[in-house]
Amino acid sequence: MEILKTVLMIVFAIDCIALTAVVLLQEGKSAGLGTIGGMADSYWGQNKGRSMEGTLVKITRVLAVLFIVLAMALNLKVFA
Repeated sequence: MEILKTVLMIVFAIDCIALTAVVLLQEGKSAGLGTIGGMADSYWGQNKGRSMEGTLVKITRVLAVLFIVLAMALNLKVFA
């Protein structure tokens, strides 16, 4: 059981570092003055899911779910 806990802790630490890096790579959500001129409906805004920003959002969701699952698993009384 101790080996499993160690492996989960290592995966948890890697997930924490990766989640922090991915969040820091993302751009801010505020569009600023671009929305006044109609820039929100541009080609870039419509195809955001296929862009690098859309990919970063998807990766963030996966890493966040993994973070929560690992945190709950490591908090079980089995490892105490």
